[in-house]
Amino acid sequence: MATIFRSLSYRYQWLYDSITRLSALAVGGEARFRQLALQGLPIKRDTDILDLCCGAGQVTRFLVGLSDRVTGLDASPKAIQRASENVPQANYIEAFAEKMPFEDCTFDLVHVSAALHEMNPEQFQRILEEVYRILRPGGMFAIVDFHQPTNPIFVPGLALFMWLFETETAWQLLQRNLSQELENIGFQRCDRTLHAGGSLQVVQARKKF
Repeated sequence: MATIFRSLSYRYQWLYDSITRLSALAVGGEARFRQLALQGLPIKRDTDILDLCCGAGQVTRFLVGLSDRVTGLDASPKAIQRASENVPQANYIEAFAEKMPFEDCTFDLVHVSAALHEMNPEQFQRILEEVYRILRPGGMFAIVDFHQPTNPIFVPGLALFMWLFETETAWQLLQRNLSQELENIGFQRCDRTLHAGGSLQVVQARKKF
C-alpha cells in the first residue's frame, strides 16, 4: 500500500509541506491544524512540553511561543537536523518514541501530531505506555491523527490520500478506539473531538493524579 509519492514526500521537504498545507484546508489552514490538539490546554512559560515525533518542527515552532521548556523528539536524524535549524529555541533528542530516554514523570504535556498512524500495533501500544510513564501526574497527552470519517463526503478524499501516502498501519488506526485504549492504560478524561467531517480526531487525555 502507498505509492512512490510517500517516499518522495519524505525525501523532499517542500513536497511534504505542500501536501500538508493542501490537506489542512479542511480544518481552516495549516496554522490551525498545527495547533488543533493544543486548544484549551493551560500552557505556561514553565510548562515542560515534549513534541513527540516532532518531524521538522512544524508544531514545535508554535510550542516555543507558549513555553520556554520545549523538547522535540524524533527517530530520524534528518528530521532532528531540520527541526533544530527551523526552531532553534527548542531542545532536541534523537530517539525512538517507544523507548524514550527520559525519567519517569518528566513532562507536563506530550503532544503528537499525525504520527501514531505510522506505528505497528506493538509500537503503538508501547508508545502509549511510554507517554504515560514520562508524564507527571495530572499531565496531558494531546493527539491529532486520522479517524474514520463520519461524513461520507470525506471518505473518498481520505481514502485517496491514504492510498497515495500511507501504509497499512494508517488503515488500522481507523479501526482503533484511541480514547478507549488510553483509558485502558490509565489515562482519564480522554476527550475526543472530530474535525474535517470526522476524518481527523483530536484526543486530549490526562494522566491521573
